Amino acid sequence: MHTPSSVPAPVAPGPALPRHHLPVLPAYLPGLESTAPHEEGSVWLHDALLGPFSADIVEYLRLARKTAGPVLDLGSGAGRLAVPFARHGFPVEAVDRDRHSLRRLRAWAARIGPHVERLVTTTPADLRRLRLHRRYQLALLAGAMLTAVPPRDRSGLLREIAAHLGTGGALALDYTEHEPAGLAADPRRTWTFPVPRVDGVTEWVVARQVFDLNTRIEHITYYCERAEKSRIRRSVLTTDKWIVDRGRLTEELTAAGLRITDRRQQQLDERTRSVLLVCRPKGD
Repeated sequence: MHTPSSVPAPVAPGPALPRHHLPVLPAYLPGLESTAPHEEGSVWLHDALLGPFSADIVEYLRLARKTAGPVLDLGSGAGRLAVPFARHGFPVEAVDRDRHSLRRLRAWAARIGPHVERLVTTTPADLRRLRLHRRYQLALLAGAMLTAVPPRDRSGLLREIAAHLGTGGALALDYTEHEPAGLAADPRRTWTFPVPRVDGVTEWVVARQVFDLNTRIEHITYYCERAEKSRIRRSVLTTDKWIVDRGRLTEELTAAGLRITDRRQQQLDERTRSVLLVCRPKGD
């Protein structure tokens, strides 16, 4: 569900993106792993979107210190979480369907040093057909990766994870939860946000969301503009995510043999919140 509609290329300076008078996105921006690039030319956009919005790693590291390792990072991308976890001494298996992202992850770990590189294992796999072969103390579906998994495949994924959690292990996941009445009343919205940089480059992103309540799909288009020296670089990226229903997700977790032991939420706007769930096997 990650579809780059174009790859960035230098173009002559032109009009700025229509970002004026648009609401500014909150500092915590979940779900951007779902824009993982499938082409090397769009890697810069992926980094620009994800890099500044990594506050969730603090909560996940705190949980890892309680459960210990090994850690399973599902939908790892280029290692936003996996590499820092390894730097903190946790063995990590990073799973992603994008092999180029996994190569970048391994290169990043290698640059830090052998003490990190030896703790990282990368596995190319699609979460819809995931098959695991060891046990983990902590499994992560971070950055709203759950919303990138089709509902028909979600129960199977949760069962596979639950079957491979060790004693005292946990599954931690986050997703964006929307008020149904708010979506029905206003199924479209547009955000704008600057990408924090310290290298003299100016970068802005306009994100346009369209919610289809019939298909339960959220269509997102990112319009990006990057001004560096004498050129402007633009890119457009589209991605689809599934709208998660809290009741159905709870049923799926229960059917997989998991119970919710902790639920935290952060209000993003009047109709949307980011939800973090910690789930453990029923017998623990």
